[in-house]
Amino acid sequence: MSDIRKLSDDEIHQRLEGLEGWSLRQGKLHREFQFDDFVTAFGFMTRGALHAEKANHHPEWFNVYNRVVIDLATHDVDGISEKDFALAAVFNALGG
Repeated sequence: MSDIRKLSDDEIHQRLEGLEGWSLRQGKLHREFQFDDFVTAFGFMTRGALHAEKANHHPEWFNVYNRVVIDLATHDVDGISEKDFALAAVFNALGG
């Protein structure tokens, strides 16, 4: 059994205060990134995919031209876990 647990609403809101650009939307961590062009946006997604695969935690994301929309949730706990916050921090570091 996994040691990953669903975070409480209070824990989520407290952690969101220290996570720039992210919000809670429909029970998931949500952020939209905008880049100069498609190649830069796709490069961000490629770098992010490598981190997500290494963590075995994969985002729900959407890309149109220079915009990448990301939603994070942990399906194994039917909510948000520390894994979502860790991956969000990686995306922040990659996306500036």
